[in-house]
Parts: sequence; C-alpha cells; structure tokens
Amino acid sequence: MELHTSRLLLREFKEEDWHFTHLYESHEEVMRYQTSEVRSSQESLEYIRHCLEEAEEYPRTLFDLAIVLKKTDMLIGRVGMKVDYDAEEAVLWYILNQTYWNKGYTTEAAAALMQYGFEELHLHRIWADCDPRNIGSYRIMEKLGMRREAHFKENIFIKGAWCDSYVYALLDYEWKNQLRSKI
Repeated sequence: MELHTSRLLLREFKEEDWHFTHLYESHEEVMRYQTSEVRSSQESLEYIRHCLEEAEEYPRTLFDLAIVLKKTDMLIGRVGMKVDYDAEEAVLWYILNQTYWNKGYTTEAAAALMQYGFEELHLHRIWADCDPRNIGSYRIMEKLGMRREAHFKENIFIKGAWCDSYVYALLDYEWKNQLRSKI
C-alpha cells in the first residue's frame, strides 16, 4: 500500500526501517506522550516486524505506514489507524521525528490516511486521542477538521501517572463537507 501527497510518500514499513524509526523512538521528548516507553533498537525492530505481520492479515485492520519525504527519501515518522469494521470506525495516530516538527508533515500524512479511510474503506468515523498537555497533537487534530468530543479526567495510567485524554473525531459527511468547502 502506498499513498502520495505533494511532499510525502506513505508506504509499508520494511524491516530495515528500524534504523530510522529508532531515531525518534529512542528520543525522550518524542516519546513523552506515547503510551510506550522509549524503545531500544531491538524494540523498534520488533515493532516493525509486528506491523509487517499485521499488514498481511485479511481483512486488514492495522494500517501503520512509514512517512517518507519524497524529496530526500528520508523516513521521518509513522501514521496509522486501527480499523473496527463492525463499528465502521478507526482510531488514528501519528509520531514524527522531532527534527521535522512544525512543518505540516504530520497533518499532511494524517489527512491522506483519513482520506483513504473515508473514501476507500468507507468508514463512518475516525477518531484520535491525546494527552491535553500535548498541544501539538491536538492542534493537528483541529487542523484536520476534527472536533473535540470529550475531555476524560485521569482515564489512563501511563508511565506511572494518571493522565487525562482529549478525544477528537470526524464523521464521513463532515469530511465530505470539508472537501466541498475547499473547492
């Protein structure tokens, strides 16, 4: 599977990509709001192997794709979603190498995957969540046109502390209305 934007290629991971994913997965600031801890090189490799196995399942429910800059062919992050076909929805996530923050890459990658979800998988709803302290993450969700549906108080225990969560979502017809308004 490949998705293209003006600046990015979203593609399946290759086993050797762990070298690039480990660059950000081993960085404390990048992993600060992730549910997993900073990863070792072995853990980065194991995660990619897991993604490759899941990509072979039918029907496919895990879409975890490498974000690659077209201009340099550099892998700079990942964007993914886990699909629940019965509920006709998916949860969206993203993580990016800190060097490439604040350049619009995450929003661009997430929008492409959301488009795939709505137009190819015919999902009704795509949602995402984040820690409210992760301002960059919820700003991305807002740029994607998602609306905040909830603010859960201390609903998840991560890295030794109870944390709040913001939940954002977008429905299929809201996605279509956004596309019409851009024309």
